Amino acid sequence: MTIKKSVEGQRSIHLDIPQLQKKHEVFNSPATIFEPQTSAGRRDGSSRNSVHPTLPAVSAPEKKLTLFALRLAVLEKAATGLGTLGFIWATVVLLGGFAITLENTDFWFITFILLIEGARIFSRSHELVWQHQSTWSIADAGISSFRKLRLSSSTLVVSVKDMLSPVSSGTRKQSQSSREISKTTDAPNVREQKLQRKTTRIWISSEVPIVPYGGWVFLSRNISKILYWLQLLSAMVCIVLSLMKLIEHNYGEVAKGDTDKRNRKAALIIFYALALAEALVVLTEKLYWEWKVVICKLLEGVNDECDLGASGMISTQRFFYDSYSKCISGSIFDGLGMDMVTFATDLLSSNSLDEQLIGARILQRFSTNKRFSNDTLQKIGTTLPVIERLVEILNWKDPQEEEIRLSAAAIVSKLAGKKQNSLRVTGIPGAVESISSLLQTNRSPSSAADEIGEKKIIFDHEDYGYWTFNHLGLLILKKLARDHDNCGKIGNTRGLLPKIIDFTHADERMLKDSSGTTSQDLNVRRSLQLMKRLASTTGTTGKILRREISEIVFTISNIRDILRYGEKRPELQKLGIEILTSLAQEVDVSERIGETGGVLKDLLKIFFRQGVPEDQRDVRIVAGEALAMLAFESKSTCHRILKLNVVEGLVVALEVPLIHVNAGRILRNLCTYTGPESFNQLKGVTAAAPIVSAFFC
Repeated sequence: MTIKKSVEGQRSIHLDIPQLQKKHEVFNSPATIFEPQTSAGRRDGSSRNSVHPTLPAVSAPEKKLTLFALRLAVLEKAATGLGTLGFIWATVVLLGGFAITLENTDFWFITFILLIEGARIFSRSHELVWQHQSTWSIADAGISSFRKLRLSSSTLVVSVKDMLSPVSSGTRKQSQSSREISKTTDAPNVREQKLQRKTTRIWISSEVPIVPYGGWVFLSRNISKILYWLQLLSAMVCIVLSLMKLIEHNYGEVAKGDTDKRNRKAALIIFYALALAEALVVLTEKLYWEWKVVICKLLEGVNDECDLGASGMISTQRFFYDSYSKCISGSIFDGLGMDMVTFATDLLSSNSLDEQLIGARILQRFSTNKRFSNDTLQKIGTTLPVIERLVEILNWKDPQEEEIRLSAAAIVSKLAGKKQNSLRVTGIPGAVESISSLLQTNRSPSSAADEIGEKKIIFDHEDYGYWTFNHLGLLILKKLARDHDNCGKIGNTRGLLPKIIDFTHADERMLKDSSGTTSQDLNVRRSLQLMKRLASTTGTTGKILRREISEIVFTISNIRDILRYGEKRPELQKLGIEILTSLAQEVDVSERIGETGGVLKDLLKIFFRQGVPEDQRDVRIVAGEALAMLAFESKSTCHRILKLNVVEGLVVALEVPLIHVNAGRILRNLCTYTGPESFNQLKGVTAAAPIVSAFFC
């Protein structure tokens, strides 16, 4: 607190609000169900987390690539313009007007230069196509190209031998087949062989045999390199030929009075100068390309700044070639309008599995990166077709599409973290059902006939990432459950609540083992957190949800196991107890909980537990709240508590500052809602009179 004096002499007091809030959090006990709560607070306090600090604007790294593409396009169009002008000049002025009067060397030099220029223009126009094609398939990148070259060359040798010796062909095929079987059996990574690409009715660019037995020569990246060097060579030859004629300056003698050859010298100088200028611009472009790409490693730098990882080089190269193609084919400024997120969303909507994977990887990286996540999620969230595509991908079951589905689930989980985006997600028809498909497991086969085909696809692959998808599905649902309307949609989705409750199951071995956190631990915790939000929903929706949750057979029994064996997992016990407290708001549900054997006994055991570490004392508090709520207006539950002979323990608990409030609430409910038949069991309550009277002194 600081006291400042104004100009008029009046004093003003200024409080440091953040520090005041911290002190309030320290001295106040955790919020309980008995404290007054607003409707916003009952929605899991989403209002407290809704305001995030504004991060400084971050420049997009891909701007370097679009600017580089723009500069290359300027040089390329300048070279093309000079080449076109030189071609027109040669065909119209020289070969058209002076073809007969030209010297023999000039005629052939001009013809050769025009052929070279035509070859360069042809190479340039097709180089971009093949460069773009070289990034079509992820399998064509990196060291796999050399591996393909080696395999293709060995295949060529074997094929020639087979043609010369047909008899040995069958033997070789049998031995090769046996080797492949043994390799498949002994392979260290069985999963990669299970996920081999299926044969389709269309050709994949990397599989097209343009020329038999020479596939490695005609790989996309090799053809683009051949065209690149052809351009470079043509430019150098053009420079040499043009300089030779310009330096020699010998264009033949012109006799006096010969008007046909009067302007021949000037026309030839202009043509050779145009050819030289065009070739120099081409070389400048190539040198600039080599400087930025090879020496400065521009693509690698942008890839690192975008944090796309080693596999992201394919994405970065493809983005650059796309922007460069736009600058070349249209206006030089067309490529400046491209950005990595839009590029990724376009690929995600493609029919190619490789393109979908590239787009999914980019969006996942950008949506989980602290520097780019806000802008990325905002752009995705305002583009409904992209959200629909992501939700659609969540239903994919093919193991070949596992990584794409995983990336889509991670992106949707980030989208669901913002309220406006979460409403857009759930506003898509069938969105919650798609998210529910992430909770599919291989533990219990379904009896539904329409699911047999999907189960068979997944069960054939033991390495399929069930737990990861389950965790992301629960995380998405938990974030969606912050909104009241979304809770209703979750409850109305057929078969979803039983799936969620199934994940709350934790066996005794897992609960007693506190050595580390496993995938099952994370899913149990996440499912309990989701159930807590659903059970604490307000209004009519909350009442319906609490009844539906309690009617599922394993709801209370799973929580009872956590209470009984989870002494080493206090965070799970606390979540389970809070769920019971919320469910107990409904009278019929409260009776059902009290009738479940062992629940009251386990709650009392936790409530009376001694020697609990300070950071785990909240478990005792919430256990007392649950007991007080279960005993409230429930005669049968009060009788069950009295049968456990805990009155004396409750009286003693009145002297314990941590739990004396809840102990008093339980005793009050026991005295209020039990009849005369329980008089003898309540005699011990009289011993609490001195303790209670001390509170009023």
